[in-house]
Amino acid sequence: MTQDIPTFSDESSDERPSKSQLKREMHALQALGEQIIAMTPTERARFPLSEDMLAAVEETSRIRSHEGRRRHMQYVGKLMRREDLEAIQAVFDEVEQEKRHRDLAFHRLEKWRDRLIEEGDDAVEAFIEEHPDVDRQALRQLIRNAKNERERGKPPANARKLFRLIRETAGL
Repeated sequence: MTQDIPTFSDESSDERPSKSQLKREMHALQALGEQIIAMTPTERARFPLSEDMLAAVEETSRIRSHEGRRRHMQYVGKLMRREDLEAIQAVFDEVEQEKRHRDLAFHRLEKWRDRLIEEGDDAVEAFIEEHPDVDRQALRQLIRNAKNERERGKPPANARKLFRLIRETAGL
C-alpha cells in the first residue's frame, strides 16, 4: 500500500510543468483519494482530512452509475490538492509499518505451528516455555490430530485450530 504522493512543481521556477506532468500528478491524487475511499471508516478516521473531503468520501457510496463515479473521482482528486499531503503520507507510512509488523507476527505464528507439527515434544516444550499459560492438553491434542491429517492427506482443519490456539495464546 506504499503510496508516493506527488510533489507539485515549484511555481516560482522559470519552467512550468508540462501538461502531461500535471495530468500525472492529478491522476496520482485521484488514485490516493480512491485508496482512502476503499478504507474502512476506522482506518479513514486516522487521516487528517478536511470536512469537504470527508463529505466527498461519504458521497461516493451513494453513486451508482459508472460515469457519475468517474466524475466524482475526478472531484475527489481535485479536493486532494487542498489536503495536507505530507500528513496523509505520514499516516500511510504508519499504516504500512503496522501492516508489516502484523505480517511478521503472523509468519512467526505459522512457523510455530509448522514446527510444533513437525518436531513434536521438543517444540512443544519450547512453546510452553515461551507461553506458560497455554492449554497444554488442547495443544498436544491438536498437534496429534494435525499430524494425522497431514499423513492421511486430509484438509488441515486441526492445523487451523492449532494456529488459532497459538494466536490466542500469543495474544494476537
